[in-house]
Amino acid sequence: MIHAKKRIPVTAIDWRKWRHVTKLDPDKKITKQDVAAIMDTDTDAIMISGTQNITKENVGNLVTMLAEYRKPKVLEPSVSAVLRDDVDFIFIPSVFNTKSSKWLVGIQKDFLRDHPVSSWDNIVPEAYLVLNPLSAVAIVTRAQTGISPQDAAAYGRLADRLFKFPIMYLEYSGTYGNPELVRAVREKLTNTVLYYGGGIDSREKAETMAKYAHTIVVGNAIYRKGGIEKLKETIVK
Repeated sequence: MIHAKKRIPVTAIDWRKWRHVTKLDPDKKITKQDVAAIMDTDTDAIMISGTQNITKENVGNLVTMLAEYRKPKVLEPSVSAVLRDDVDFIFIPSVFNTKSSKWLVGIQKDFLRDHPVSSWDNIVPEAYLVLNPLSAVAIVTRAQTGISPQDAAAYGRLADRLFKFPIMYLEYSGTYGNPELVRAVREKLTNTVLYYGGGIDSREKAETMAKYAHTIVVGNAIYRKGGIEKLKETIVK
């Protein structure tokens, strides 16, 4: 069961003001030294998220490495088994452009069936658009990735106005996306916070996407040579 008393409430940590989030993949190796270096940067929060080989064990190992640090921690689960109490927030994704209802409402139903929620303060739904056709997440979720800026903007209005999702996440998953699509979505959002993730490995790319997205997410860059320094370059406020 998810117990709200073990997490910091939303009123104490305002995730809506985050500008930069670092994404760590439980399936990728990272050293304690690199974790310490990441925690010493000005990134606003850590997101624990991945698609392949995500298990209770490797998520637990990563959360344990992060436990001593005060920086906010978000778990973005892809399977019900990895849900846990010792994180600050749980972001629940629903893939809007999937061909399968499993990834829109099915997995989410399993989360609520298997892990009764005693408080919703730290549970944050995300409307996802998966936009890189070659990515693992696109293949797994059967995402229809060939979306025009106009259709993406319509999805944005759907998330913001009809379904009232707190977050819309544009996921390019390792590939740098189309700034015009990101801008088109941002222009249609009134209350929903726009996240962008994908291919940000330089200050120039970070600054470009940060003009349109409320929050940018950087992940793959930190697992490459010089990754911590690249991460620091992407932190724009």
